[in-house]
Amino acid sequence: MSRVLRASAVMAAGTMVSRVTGFVRTAVLAAAIGTFALGDAYNVAYTIPLILFDFLIGGILSSVVVPMIVRRQRSDADGGRAYEQRLMTLGVIVLTLVAVAGVLMARPLIGLYSTDWNPRKIEVAIKLAQYILPQIAFFGVGAIAGAILNTRDRFAAPMWAPVLNNIVMIGVSLAYYVKLGLAGTDVSTVSDADLALLGLGTTAGIVAQCAVLVVSLHRVGFRFVPRLDLREAGLGEMGRTAVWTFAYVGISQLGFLITTRLSSGAGERAPGAGNSAYAYAYQFFQLPYGIIAVSVITAMLPRMSRAVADGQLETVREEFGSGVRLVSALLVPSGLLLMVLGPAVTVLIFSWGNMTVDSAVYIGNVLQVFGLALVPFSIFQLLLRVFYAFGDTRTPVFVAFGNVTVNAALSLLAYLTLPVQYIVMGLAFAFTVTYVLGSAVAWALASRRVHGLQGRAVAAGLSRMYVAALPAALLALGVLWLTQETTGLNPLSAAVMLAAGGGLGMVLYLVIAHRMRIPEVSSVVEMVAGRVRR
Repeated sequence: MSRVLRASAVMAAGTMVSRVTGFVRTAVLAAAIGTFALGDAYNVAYTIPLILFDFLIGGILSSVVVPMIVRRQRSDADGGRAYEQRLMTLGVIVLTLVAVAGVLMARPLIGLYSTDWNPRKIEVAIKLAQYILPQIAFFGVGAIAGAILNTRDRFAAPMWAPVLNNIVMIGVSLAYYVKLGLAGTDVSTVSDADLALLGLGTTAGIVAQCAVLVVSLHRVGFRFVPRLDLREAGLGEMGRTAVWTFAYVGISQLGFLITTRLSSGAGERAPGAGNSAYAYAYQFFQLPYGIIAVSVITAMLPRMSRAVADGQLETVREEFGSGVRLVSALLVPSGLLLMVLGPAVTVLIFSWGNMTVDSAVYIGNVLQVFGLALVPFSIFQLLLRVFYAFGDTRTPVFVAFGNVTVNAALSLLAYLTLPVQYIVMGLAFAFTVTYVLGSAVAWALASRRVHGLQGRAVAAGLSRMYVAALPAALLALGVLWLTQETTGLNPLSAAVMLAAGGGLGMVLYLVIAHRMRIPEVSSVVEMVAGRVRR
């Protein structure tokens, strides 16, 4: 666990800065464009290239590419260098073609992810998508560079590179707000030049992020030489393995399509309670997952892949069990605190510029529901890496199909039965139920594969963590009630709630968990204390 903890700490530091600057980026962007028509149009246009990237290459990076690079590094005479160069060449060619095709198909893509939008809103979204879609090529090349860095146990650059992207986007959003002010949310008056500032500025941030990763890859000795002998790239093996990954990503994106269309429809019926509210709440839900779980997952996968290659199932079980407990040690209190302090978080971040306190509170209510999903969602992602370490991309497809079926059914039920202002909250609850059930199914299947996943030890550890976290949640609830009774909910009181309720609550949890001798928490406390003593 100590190796994973050290590697995860390096990544978590970069991810922390990345996510904090991401907080600022999101707040400034929301202040500039709001959560009404323009906000919805931008968020859909911004999401489409991420979906296309995830479908084409993002999904296979962790499930196929990293394990294959590890194997080629071990088996090839040149340590896998030629294989890596072929992989990068293939990525540049394919992703450039996809980016061009995406720009040409912006109109049908926007139509696919929108519901009942008026013609002007659609035109604005199409124009933004045309400016943003070229980032697919840069995003993909950067991701391949990050995957190669990870196989060399160089985790810092992929976690720090997004900081530059966030800084660029903060500058773009500020420029947009300074230029247009309160008129910046009106789709009927926004000009093509204003849309170019938003769209091209968004792409510029990804270009900067890609550049950092490419430079970092060069510094560790990788020299990109275009290689067109792609038959030697193992495309057949990759294709046979990746076909299931494409199916997994496709099924997952079908679920996302359903959620986006339903939230877009809700936003047309109740402005401010639509896709933007869901997108911003989901982004903040991803903050603790990205800082804590992604760091551990990134460090775990190469180690488990090597253990599988060496036939050491016991090592796989140990890596997974310690990873789950390490992740849960901080995600358990984070999830409970989000359930209590969600509106305080979003009021502090979002109630500025073209945003109102009521709009920010609504995003916080959605975030509270997402707080329920934090632990099961993270465990589900860890479970997928067990299958990927074995090169098994087939099993996750069937699990994903079950997830999408459950999520679509519950989301449609929420859309048809809930009052319009609660629809997006219902979609977040459908997401939570889906990952609780999905984690249970994936755990059973993965446990059968490796002959046990230390289930009793993990369950015992989680139970003790929740016991330690409950006083922290009660403290935060008390601070929330007292502050609201005395000052109401505004940015200043929200800051007090977060500092007193969230900050002291997390300290209380760490103290209680340390005294309960929860080893994962003790390891974190001792590591931090050691660094402070230095």
